[in-house]
Amino acid sequence: MKKIIFLILFFILVGFVFFLWQGIYLPKDIDSVDEQLFSVEKGQGLFQIAENLEKDGLIKNKYFFVFYVSAKRAQKRLQAGKYSLNSSMNIPEIAKKIISGDTTKIVVTIPEGYNIAQIDARLAEAGLIEKGEFINFDIENFQFSNLEGFLFPDTYQFFYGTSIEEIVRKMLDNFEKKLNSDLREEIERQEKTIFEIITMASLIEKEVYNTPECPNCKNLVSGILWKRLEKGMPLQVDATISYITGKRTIKITKEEIQIDSPYNTYKYLGLPIGPICNPGLESILATLYPKSSEYWYYLSTPESETIFSKTLEEHNIAKAKYLK
Repeated sequence: MKKIIFLILFFILVGFVFFLWQGIYLPKDIDSVDEQLFSVEKGQGLFQIAENLEKDGLIKNKYFFVFYVSAKRAQKRLQAGKYSLNSSMNIPEIAKKIISGDTTKIVVTIPEGYNIAQIDARLAEAGLIEKGEFINFDIENFQFSNLEGFLFPDTYQFFYGTSIEEIVRKMLDNFEKKLNSDLREEIERQEKTIFEIITMASLIEKEVYNTPECPNCKNLVSGILWKRLEKGMPLQVDATISYITGKRTIKITKEEIQIDSPYNTYKYLGLPIGPICNPGLESILATLYPKSSEYWYYLSTPESETIFSKTLEEHNIAKAKYLK
């Protein structure tokens, strides 16, 4: 009789262990390929998280999750955030993500030459901010009068829920790293300021491209613009007019060059009041290492080709030919 009772208890135990094992280690839907964004809010406890996982169809039963996490004594280590989960994941895999804080990252690429308005739109599109939030961000906590020019263009990874202040700080920190000590020493050696270099680099970034046919185009344009500054000539950079008007065009009207703005390099001598975009490293290097030439003028064609001219007459002929 004892043997029979022992066998019954043994099979009950085996059945219970199997029941636990399949509930914990077998996913709800092993064939699922659909990622879900699952949110753990601050202050939520183990039971609430387990209930939400079941409600969202990610696990079979909330009690399996509660049992597993409790057995690991990890209920106080569950971290708030947004997680990419899938019903093909078993409970240990889901729990590991939430315990380790392996939240979902948003990858955002900020292209070279983007200005603050364009960065705002890109971040809003990625779901990191509300549209206009970046433009209107209060920069009192940062040592800048304007962030334009110093938000280094690059590919960034942000967690869901990252604050706008953290986003700004990460981009500024990247700028600090990219503008290394060698570059800073070179700026000092040339008796220029970082602000002057970044402002000029922003003009070059928007004005011209390096191409296989003209790998030093930016350096040549840099040489022309620095030369104009030294001679007291107006820079006459069309990109500064586009920055004022917000238009994306290489054709500038006579009326537009009369706009009264400290960014208007047709109306006012010297560099504009600040950068007009956030330049990449290539443009910064071209600014620091200009290439001397006999040219005084240049223009960019609609095909991104740069045409250089020695005289105003040559330049006007080029404009008539390429900017019809």
